Amino acid sequence: MKRIAILNGPNLDRLGKREPEIYGSTTLAGLEAKLTTDFADQAELTFFQSNHEGALVDHISALAEDGIQGIVINGAALTHTSVALRDALLGSQLRAVEVHISNIYRREEFRHKSLTGPACEGIITGLGLEGYSAAIRYLLLD
Repeated sequence: MKRIAILNGPNLDRLGKREPEIYGSTTLAGLEAKLTTDFADQAELTFFQSNHEGALVDHISALAEDGIQGIVINGAALTHTSVALRDALLGSQLRAVEVHISNIYRREEFRHKSLTGPACEGIITGLGLEGYSAAIRYLLLD
């Protein structure tokens, strides 16, 4: 069974409460429960959320040493600003897929550029929470 880590960045702890017209009404705990149930027979999922860039960078480094085989990352606002997060993803040498709940290309111009995307095998944007499932399914492929 593959081990896949799901990482969420700033403000995603407010999922379901913050801007539901953009992000929906499902909470982060609800998303984690659904993914755990949906992939129970296919993957061992771990979850981590932080509003702090350094905590995410540290966690990626730890995952690289912990036998994780893939990362699904929603870096949130750090996607557009964090060279450190990009470097951590590249340095981990782990397969990664970037996910965005909203379509970043239909939003403000500053959201159109992803610094972390080039460190990932792919980017899923605008599919709502289904993007997480799509990313996990991709990482389950050999």
